[in-house]
Amino acid sequence: MVKAFGFVDYGGPETQEFLDRPVLEPGPGQLAVSVRAAGVNPVDWKIRRGLLGRDRELPAVLGQEAAGVVERIGPDVTGFTPGDEVFGIAAAGAFAEQTLLLAAMSAVKPAALGFAEAATLPVAAATADDGLRDVGVGAGQTLLILGVAGGVGSVAAQIARSRGIRVVGTASDANRGYVESLGAVQVRYGDGVAERIAAAAPDGVDGILDLVGGADLRAAAETLADRSKLVSTVDPGTVAELGGRFVTRATTAASLAALAALAATGELDVHLTGRQPMAHAAEALALVESGHARGKLILDIGWEQAG
Repeated sequence: MVKAFGFVDYGGPETQEFLDRPVLEPGPGQLAVSVRAAGVNPVDWKIRRGLLGRDRELPAVLGQEAAGVVERIGPDVTGFTPGDEVFGIAAAGAFAEQTLLLAAMSAVKPAALGFAEAATLPVAAATADDGLRDVGVGAGQTLLILGVAGGVGSVAAQIARSRGIRVVGTASDANRGYVESLGAVQVRYGDGVAERIAAAAPDGVDGILDLVGGADLRAAAETLADRSKLVSTVDPGTVAELGGRFVTRATTAASLAALAALAATGELDVHLTGRQPMAHAAEALALVESGHARGKLILDIGWEQAG
């Protein structure tokens, strides 16, 4: 049996607990991995609350992304061997000492990249990459990122700036310095945000990547003339109503390898701002659920936890 952290019913934090589950054997297209680190993301608490459906077999292990060492490979899997250090999307929950990764959405970790840093890439960095592709702005244009201080936003801002795109991002005033360190112009979110965006980008914005949804998305959309350049990663209903679209997810082994290469050379700072041992999984998820987490937060699992 291995230790894992998950939930026994849909609802709030009171449904979470540590679980024991059998060692998993990889099926077709899967890798069995000894987990070293797992990323904590808003999608985790949304799944637990049942906001993304209630069709999971309970109890269910939380976590979508992990980095670790390959133990065994499933049928029809190529490009991986036992002992490889890898990272990718989990098929059976990432908050566990051992889990399964989807081989098609996993890549070998560069030696220069730590397990913790690699575990930040499959969800947040890949979402940022997909969102920028869908928005489709280029060098010399202005991109507005709603929620720029979070894990997805901080990566999106860096990638955009590396392509010569001017970035304006909404965040709290407490995060102004952090946002400016990303090479972006900070705009305070909340009431009056459209007027503040207009002041920060007097020539208008050429595209919007929305990471928050709701009222701020509605207000910010008024500053964008071409709604085909409006993409949301969190609010499909509102963005469609406004004439934009929901992000198209296209995570592949190749796209993850490209992101890892950028992170390994220092061209991309994953902004790993918090690390917790697996024993503190509930506290880590609570921080992300509060909406006040900056950058990326990961859980150290396995031998790294003991160190």
